[in-house]
Amino acid sequence: MKLNELKSILATIENVEFELPSGEMVETHFHVTEVGQISKHFVDCGGTLRTERVVNFQLWVANDTDHSLKAPKLLKIIDIAENMLGIQNDEIEVEYQQDSITKYGLDFNGQHLVLTSKQTACLASDACGIPSEKLPASKTSGAVCCTPGGGCC
Repeated sequence: MKLNELKSILATIENVEFELPSGEMVETHFHVTEVGQISKHFVDCGGTLRTERVVNFQLWVANDTDHSLKAPKLLKIIDIAENMLGIQNDEIEVEYQQDSITKYGLDFNGQHLVLTSKQTACLASDACGIPSEKLPASKTSGAVCCTPGGGCC
């Protein structure tokens, strides 16, 4: 989901609720502790220079259970971040603390904002030396591509 799509959704709902990929809900007293823009400039395992940029939200849950974030408040936070940081209409990535910080994509199911699982991928699968029939069907894992003897690292 891109930022403008989230803003349109927030304009139509009152309460901001996040659902994890498991179907479990993030506690209603979560905080959005950061709204930012993250740029990543890197070389993939095939030697191609790449740049990625995402709008980043960080969710955090404390023990202060007497509040919940309303959509107008989150829209105000987003507006401040857009103005101060020059954030653009990029894809949204959400960080949420579980066993470790987990990064999610974002979707909307008509009721809740849904945190979607993100996957790693080999961006240079043509340089890996792994026959296409041996690559994972749904995604190309960086771990599969860039293993010793894989040919791209």
